[in-house]
Amino acid sequence: MNGVGLRQGSANRKSGLRRGVRTYDVSGVKYRLEFRRYRLPFRAPVRTAHGFWTEREGVLLRLESETGAVGYGEAAPIAVFGTESVEEDEAGLRALGEWTNDEAIATLPVRMAGARRALAMAREAEATDATGAAGAAAASARDYVAVAALLPAGRAVLAAIAPRLEMGFRVFKWKVGVGDIADELSLLDDVCAALPSGAKLRLDANGAWDRRRAERCLERCAERPVEFLEQPIAADARGSADVLLGLAGDFPTPIGLDESLVGETDIERWIGAGWPGVFVVKPSLLGDVAGAMARLEKAKAAVVFSSALETAVGARAALRTAFAWSGEPRAVGFGVWPLFADGRFDGPGLAPFVRAQDVARMNPEAVWTALS
Repeated sequence: MNGVGLRQGSANRKSGLRRGVRTYDVSGVKYRLEFRRYRLPFRAPVRTAHGFWTEREGVLLRLESETGAVGYGEAAPIAVFGTESVEEDEAGLRALGEWTNDEAIATLPVRMAGARRALAMAREAEATDATGAAGAAAASARDYVAVAALLPAGRAVLAAIAPRLEMGFRVFKWKVGVGDIADELSLLDDVCAALPSGAKLRLDANGAWDRRRAERCLERCAERPVEFLEQPIAADARGSADVLLGLAGDFPTPIGLDESLVGETDIERWIGAGWPGVFVVKPSLLGDVAGAMARLEKAKAAVVFSSALETAVGARAALRTAFAWSGEPRAVGFGVWPLFADGRFDGPGLAPFVRAQDVARMNPEAVWTALS
């Protein structure tokens, strides 16, 4: 399904509604806004504790200034994580009309983090792309970052390890919490045995367990090469914050927050709580990425940047955020490609490292065109 904003803002300032569309004074810098809703099937279902994920929905947008500079953005919320819906983001973009400006964009509710991020992404791209690929790469804090390979849930994990090792991967992320915990803990020993010395394994439970099962896993992880256990307790479970803080203090294996971080306010709240573990940050889900990064840097937080299974448009912006991070570099959770049935929407090819130049060369216009 495609959608394109087609209403022009009023030349005189208005804050009310007209024919269901909010209009604003667009004196000063104007942007022409177009957007397209997408629904893209994955090459293979992604199995998590939330079930089988077979397709990705979101919104791509194109923003063109009066000077002709063009930027692209992507709203890719994950409602099951507790974000807004795609419908909410689409409605917010439609309300801005065909012509908009910074003042109008600033009125989007905080709840519409995806739409806000997509617009910020497009405006950042206008400025960054003016320097060209070489300039964008030079602006990065480092030349390359390591990548963690995503391993499938269940027994399929065992067949997936060797090919990834041959490619050069040494950091892996395994989806757990999808079956009986006793079976998964038994498999954990087999997985660890298949890894070479120095390799790291991340476990991602996607909030599947209660405290008792999380404790069982953490006890087993203590003497194994597990870098951290990601989101063992559901973010919306009663008392989850106290449980997560308790687990983090009781076991040596670090815990990572993922679904618990669906917005900037969550990041601020966990920093305020003195979270001692890892912040697994999906930049595509944050409306104000710059503000969130500034707070994390000030707190000297341990941060792992992760994919939200977005298209190359959102992935490009998210990876740029990872490259600009001045804290300790950790392998990014972007070892997810090839992801889509239509490879034109994928990010860089699967590899144990991604270079800043690879990110700078990603072409959001090609993705926009492919959706036409």
